[in-house]
Amino acid sequence: MSASVLYDYPGPKTRARHRTYSVVTVVVLLAAVVWFFWRLQDHGQLEYDKWEAFVTPDYVRVILVDGLLQTLKMAAFAIVFAVAFGFVFGVGKLSEHAWARWPSWLVVEFFRAIPVLLLMVFIWYALGIKADNSAFWAVVMALTLYNGSVLAEVLRAGVLAVPKGQSEAAYAIGMRKTQVMMLIMLPQAVKIMLPAIISQCVVALKDTALGIYVVAPGLTYVVKQVYLEFHNQVPAILVVGSLYILVNLLLTGLATLLQRRYVGEKKQLDVPMVGNAATRPKTIA
Repeated sequence: MSASVLYDYPGPKTRARHRTYSVVTVVVLLAAVVWFFWRLQDHGQLEYDKWEAFVTPDYVRVILVDGLLQTLKMAAFAIVFAVAFGFVFGVGKLSEHAWARWPSWLVVEFFRAIPVLLLMVFIWYALGIKADNSAFWAVVMALTLYNGSVLAEVLRAGVLAVPKGQSEAAYAIGMRKTQVMMLIMLPQAVKIMLPAIISQCVVALKDTALGIYVVAPGLTYVVKQVYLEFHNQVPAILVVGSLYILVNLLLTGLATLLQRRYVGEKKQLDVPMVGNAATRPKTIA
């Protein structure tokens, strides 16, 4: 009965109308794809000489090794450092001590407000534009500071979203604040935060493309050298865009798999822990 109240099953006319909408949508999408490729052909963007670099082994190796691999390295460093940064300053914003809370708040709000590109340029000049790997680390540090600040706020929100009864039950059985935070609050907050963490990892990976403005190694920098030689900007954009989409889909799939496994285990282990401990009868010696 609750299903019929909350949801009305579509009748024959509604189902027919939905099928019509679906067919029209597919036709429109196919027409858009055909028009797109027709425009490419009309402007000579599908000719072999425009795509030759992307099927030549030497160029493909440079794109994958000097481009994609460097992009993944920058993203991996930035994500790991950003998670650590977000943990430290997120916990700092939750501190009851003003000397830890207010500096953490200032750092997080400051780096959340600065555009990532400006941060990259500033760090690049601070490290020395002629120093070895300065552009690489400028991208990593800029993405760490920005995404770490966002993750700090995500962590704070995740901890505050945990039901208050969890911490109260932990305090009732004699746990200290550090134990409550590390053993009770954070494990449950991580489940709440995981979708936001996954999204922020994707953002960090995409923002490595801005490294082209500080001459950092990566996909955008390498592909720029290719299209300057072959004058094939449109195919180059399509290729680099497809690589970013593919890598982001793989990253999202991996993170989602980890989320399902983690949440599935924590549902059985973490949530009952405090309640069982609080309600367990004490043994009198």
